Amino acid sequence: MKLIERQRYIEKITKWFGKDMAIVLTGQRRVGKSCILRYLCEKLSEEGNVIFIDKEQRQFDGIRTYIDLNEYIEAHMAEGNCNYIMIDEVQDIVEFERTLRSFYKEPNTEVIVTGSNAKMLSSELSTLIGGRYVEIYIQPLSYDEFLTFHSLSDSNPDALSSYIEYGGMPGLVQIGLDRESAAKYLSSIYDTTLLKDVVMRNQIRNVDFLSKLVQYMADNEGKLISATNISNYMKSIRENISPSVIINYQKMLSDSYLLHKVSRYDIHGKRLFESNEKFYFEDQGIRNAISGGTRDQDIEKIIEGVVYQHLIRLGYKVYVGQLQAGEIDFVCSKTTGERVYVQVSYIVADEATREREFGNLRKINDNYPKYVISMTPLVSKNDDNGITHLSLRRFLLEGL
Repeated sequence: MKLIERQRYIEKITKWFGKDMAIVLTGQRRVGKSCILRYLCEKLSEEGNVIFIDKEQRQFDGIRTYIDLNEYIEAHMAEGNCNYIMIDEVQDIVEFERTLRSFYKEPNTEVIVTGSNAKMLSSELSTLIGGRYVEIYIQPLSYDEFLTFHSLSDSNPDALSSYIEYGGMPGLVQIGLDRESAAKYLSSIYDTTLLKDVVMRNQIRNVDFLSKLVQYMADNEGKLISATNISNYMKSIRENISPSVIINYQKMLSDSYLLHKVSRYDIHGKRLFESNEKFYFEDQGIRNAISGGTRDQDIEKIIEGVVYQHLIRLGYKVYVGQLQAGEIDFVCSKTTGERVYVQVSYIVADEATREREFGNLRKINDNYPKYVISMTPLVSKNDDNGITHLSLRRFLLEGL
């Protein structure tokens, strides 16, 4: 299979070469980290010595601990040449962080690894090489990447709806954009992620409840979720699950990159709320496969999830905005001080919808940019008394 370059990530990775930093590519399983690593392997093998280890290939089954890893790397290092050490799914190697600590500062050596669990960074890596590694988060395909991978044109009337339906997992290129086949493939990714990165890693015993919780999260994506309410519901059907267990399970799902937790932000009081967050799936295709059915009943929340992921892709930190009487879908900020407010709607077709989406934005008394993003026909980028009404297609291709 020909590897397709994802230029924005290649540039992010290579700019850290020569800075004595271990480079860690993170993200959900099957999101394309391995292909990015293989693309780099092909590119860099022309100018240096590449040591490539893929823990999902049986030929590397013997590398189980950092000692095995050290021995393999040392046996394949080339003196007088630049060595590129690349390890795919490094979290499957016991105490791998010791190896990273040993090699990332070696002269003419670059260390690039991938991992599918955020806990790997917060615990194992931070303990031994805190401050000496950089995390590069790999997301599913953006809309423009989706078009490239599937050889589609944006002028194709089905292109955007296919992206909304099937999401951005790169492996769909081999499967095809067929509803039944795609759903089976996306479900298999979900099952593997749940088993390896949640159940096995955290030694979860109540797998049945975990599966029910994911189904609940999929059905309620984009809604405020209370662990206490979920716990009370479980008690009503005679299953005793405490709120703390639910919160822990939600964190495990977030650590595996299946879910993103989005906290609420009090716009007027400028403070974060500590409960009742919203959750969005990393990939809408996987979310749709879990929920099943067609999209006509939940298109609003799916579009909201697509917009959320693209805002993250654009470099924003995203919160749910809370007003005294109302809600703003997203409050987005950057470390530069930039801030924008975003409302998401499927179609703004009547005055009641217009008042809900535009009216809440007008209640915010500051001069930061405000946007409504929708799929309203004939809208591309219009100004409505200082609020920009932006089409979803244009937002996904050009940003804000």
